[in-house]
Amino acid sequence: MSFRKISLTAAVCLLGLTTACSDGAADPDTGTAPPAQGSATETTYPLTIDNCGREITFEEPPSRVLLLNGTSVAEVESFIALGLEDRILANAQSYGVSDDPDMVEKIAALPTGGLSLNENFEVPREQVLDLGPDLVISTWAGGFDAATGSATRDQLASAGINSFVTPVNCANGDPGARPEDQQRYDEQSVEASFELLHALGEIFDVPDRAAALVEQIRADLAEVAEGVEGAEPANVLVVYPGMAMMNNNGLPAVFAGGLYDDITERAGAVNVFAGSTGPELADINIEALATADVDVLVIGLFQEDEHGDEFARELFQQFPAWEASRTQTYTTVSDSFYLGPLNAVAVARIADAAHGLQ
Repeated sequence: MSFRKISLTAAVCLLGLTTACSDGAADPDTGTAPPAQGSATETTYPLTIDNCGREITFEEPPSRVLLLNGTSVAEVESFIALGLEDRILANAQSYGVSDDPDMVEKIAALPTGGLSLNENFEVPREQVLDLGPDLVISTWAGGFDAATGSATRDQLASAGINSFVTPVNCANGDPGARPEDQQRYDEQSVEASFELLHALGEIFDVPDRAAALVEQIRADLAEVAEGVEGAEPANVLVVYPGMAMMNNNGLPAVFAGGLYDDITERAGAVNVFAGSTGPELADINIEALATADVDVLVIGLFQEDEHGDEFARELFQQFPAWEASRTQTYTTVSDSFYLGPLNAVAVARIADAAHGLQ
């Protein structure tokens, strides 16, 4: 079996939403079959949902959506995967490269509403209100913080504008978040990507599309799980050299914890820095990297001009004690390692590199 083929198939299915992509595989987490395509009911309006402890009511599917930046592409890629591009009034999210060959171009084709970001890399309050969307989406609660120059959720509501925070990130940027939201944020996994898809499916009256998409991703993950079953877990280090600004010692940014650990585990591997928090990862020094037990190096790509093979060569030379350096074992990922609809691609690539399954 080739998980590289799975990766390509996943990308095609995500963007095509064709019924031929489904195989009815069981959910690898529960062992039960996922909902059949077309089984989700239509959304009934008015729709009232709980979002971060705030009740939001939609009288109809939103048609003028503003996607705030939040240094995320989870939301814009989920819109594209669900075929909701025509609902976007303005998109502030972007990324230099993608593990889906068409994603960067699709995002670039979306309207931007003539918006410009402030010094906090977010859309200023005045521009949001002047644009007049019917829904503003932020990847994190901090996207609605007045301290960053953003419009608050109360200000938007006063202007008749709904707001929505990606469910897993309700506690991110909100010191007063509910305990259950904090727990959800701390324990996030690939399931959070599915939760976002289902939430958007309900809000925009395309629950069948969301159910079919999640079903296909689960099927791809189940195929990887079958391929790595019984294999000795490999030790994986995930670094983004182009994000060295995130490390206090000028080293490549190390990604671990939560979703990143879950993606790695689903590939039959263990994240070398599993369970680490953001501050802990930021303080990783050269000694910690040099003594890490690394079987597989995963290079994260950030910009179009970055080259995984060059980064791998440099890191292998710098850290010759790694087993990965001896065997020259590495792979690359970009946006599939983040929250969003492409997680199965990252799982498949890491599984390929860790277990040599062709």
